[in-house]
Amino acid sequence: MSAAPAAPGPRVEVLGVRHHGPGSARSVAQALDELGPDVVLIEGPPELDALVPLAGDPDLVPPVAGLVYAVDEPRRAAFYPFAVFSPEWVALQWALAHEVSVRFADLPATHFLAGVADSAPASGEGEGRRPRRRRGQRPDPITALATAAGYDDPERWWEDAIEHRRTSSLAHFAALREAMQGVRGDLSVDDDDRREAFMRRVIRAELKAGRERVAFVCGAYHAPALDPASFPPASRDTALLSKLPKVKVAATWVPWSSGRLAYASGYGAGVRSPGWYQHLFVTPDDEVVPSWFVRVARALRGENLDASTASVVEATRLAGALAAVRGRPSVGLSELTDAARAVLTEGADLPLRLIDRTLVIGEELGRVPESTPMVPLASDLAKLQKSLRLKVSATSAVVQLDLRRESQLARSVLLHRLAILDVHWGSQVDAGRSMGTFKEAWELEWTPELAVAVIEASLFGTTVRSAAESKVAEQAEEAVDLGVLGGLIEQCLLADLPEGLRAVVAALADRTARQHDTQSLLETVEPLARTCRYGDVRGVDVADVTHVLQTVVVRASIGLRAACASLDDDSAARMRSAIEAAHRGIALVDSDDLRDPWHEALLTVGRDEVIHGAVSGRVNRLLLDGGLLEHADAAARLSRRLSPGTPAPAAASWLDGFLTGEALLLVHGDDLLPIIDEWLVAASEEAFEDLLPLVRRTFSRYQPAERRLIGGHLRDLVSGTRTSSVGSTDIDLDRAAPAIAAVARLLGLEVAS
Repeated sequence: MSAAPAAPGPRVEVLGVRHHGPGSARSVAQALDELGPDVVLIEGPPELDALVPLAGDPDLVPPVAGLVYAVDEPRRAAFYPFAVFSPEWVALQWALAHEVSVRFADLPATHFLAGVADSAPASGEGEGRRPRRRRGQRPDPITALATAAGYDDPERWWEDAIEHRRTSSLAHFAALREAMQGVRGDLSVDDDDRREAFMRRVIRAELKAGRERVAFVCGAYHAPALDPASFPPASRDTALLSKLPKVKVAATWVPWSSGRLAYASGYGAGVRSPGWYQHLFVTPDDEVVPSWFVRVARALRGENLDASTASVVEATRLAGALAAVRGRPSVGLSELTDAARAVLTEGADLPLRLIDRTLVIGEELGRVPESTPMVPLASDLAKLQKSLRLKVSATSAVVQLDLRRESQLARSVLLHRLAILDVHWGSQVDAGRSMGTFKEAWELEWTPELAVAVIEASLFGTTVRSAAESKVAEQAEEAVDLGVLGGLIEQCLLADLPEGLRAVVAALADRTARQHDTQSLLETVEPLARTCRYGDVRGVDVADVTHVLQTVVVRASIGLRAACASLDDDSAARMRSAIEAAHRGIALVDSDDLRDPWHEALLTVGRDEVIHGAVSGRVNRLLLDGGLLEHADAAARLSRRLSPGTPAPAAASWLDGFLTGEALLLVHGDDLLPIIDEWLVAASEEAFEDLLPLVRRTFSRYQPAERRLIGGHLRDLVSGTRTSSVGSTDIDLDRAAPAIAAVARLLGLEVAS
């Protein structure tokens, strides 16, 4: 009597894939159907297990990413992106659909994030989605296999051998695992070795639990190390995983974008063309090429470029012919691009850039359900985005806001509050033709990293408003510079944070009482003045700010003369900028209580001839423009400062400060320009060489037309041919007759022939 056959033992199938590869994803689905596993293991940190139930929610729409972050230091974070064509996502969905146990089995993030040294968020990448290794640290198996197959482009080989193959089985993965084993080489003990040790530990645990058929979906590079037949002793893996650092972590789903799936974005495990890969994965085989060119034609027509139906048909035929000539198993992206260039864009590359951005890479942004675990601040932000109808998009869009409308003012307030929290969803851009202070323009673009910024900001509060107020109050408490406090006051005004404003004003009043640095006081004036001037636009009570502003201006005016003494070139440049800013701020506020002490301080500085030329010249110009200095007196001061006894660099500094502003000062007047001309003509050759770059810098600030007017005016003055000036009565009526007749006709008057 023959013996009964031995019962088959547990079976472990390692499905080595390329992350975000549609061919790998299709192969995984077929292999899982063939194997029918009891459990599906997926490469990824086990902290993502808590997110698995949400993966079946129809409102979770890829591309999305599992975000794992350190609770006490959210900037330590890692993303684990999934697209609809990612093999891991396909395996996860298969397990949920077949009610099969599924779990993630990679080195826990609690260890990995504990060892992250820098403060920047780590985006997932590579087979293990870890930060990119430097070239040469480990062999690239894909390059080795491509070279062995006669390809000079590893990406092209992978597409031909894997992505474009429409049939697959478990035998296919076994062959790929064997190929990887041949080129993988030996590794020293590093992060990869520890990760693989943990993966083997999970496999052992599943087998010990009585699992008969185990499927492990992981990067193809790791596949040879996860074959139970070649496992090292368990004690070795235990030793590798002992005494690893730990940190408390949390996980959530966040939206991801097609652009961030592309390796051009810096994502190490990215693919060249996520938009094309999604099209390849979801489109039936016989419709892939024609439907792609239909989308291309639609995109071109959207930019008012010709793309006829006949051209689409011709491009489809050409792409198929190119694939046949090149010996490719099916039409690839290179054939599609070449056919589009030849037929649809007539050889032009510029339209192809549009196709690359919108179709090849794609502009999709994923979506997560409201039931996703979020920090309270993120939930509040989501509600505000929905109520204010601010669309979250991965593509850049400019939004124009009219602050006279309540809903649009609320949008502005939200964006300013997020800016305070360093959640830079929007950045202000030029609003174009202005409607006074009632118009803003914002460029909005949501990036996945903003999810980490929101989590970091949640340390300040549970709502956007409370978090912004708390952060402003903390910054005010820590600020030692009055300019910083002045900027915080302006931010509170724009973000409608009355509690934060009170905290900053209180801190500013305290610092002002003890501040003896006049320059710091000057730098505070302009933001305070803008708050007082435009507070009515946003309905903010600025009475306390006005009181602080008056105190600051008075104290700065009293100390201005002393602060301008004994300045070197760098200090003079900073003081000049501070005086200009303070002058602009005081001009915004219609108050004699501010103007009078300030003007008196400027007059004192303007008269003092020992003050650094950059400051003195600028102050005298401000006095002249404000009507506080007569033109003749200004000319006399210019003449003295440009006298031969004054060192050339000092004179040039004074001239630079004085001439900054409108060029009309030199064009409409006959006294200033000759003084400057005589000074330059009288300079020695050595002094002129020193003066030339300084004077050229001064006059370069004028527009070309203004420089031409100045040159013409100087020529007339030197040659004595100037025949007209402001107030002149010498008018050539014969030359003016045509212009007079034209004006008369415009006014409806009869013109004698």
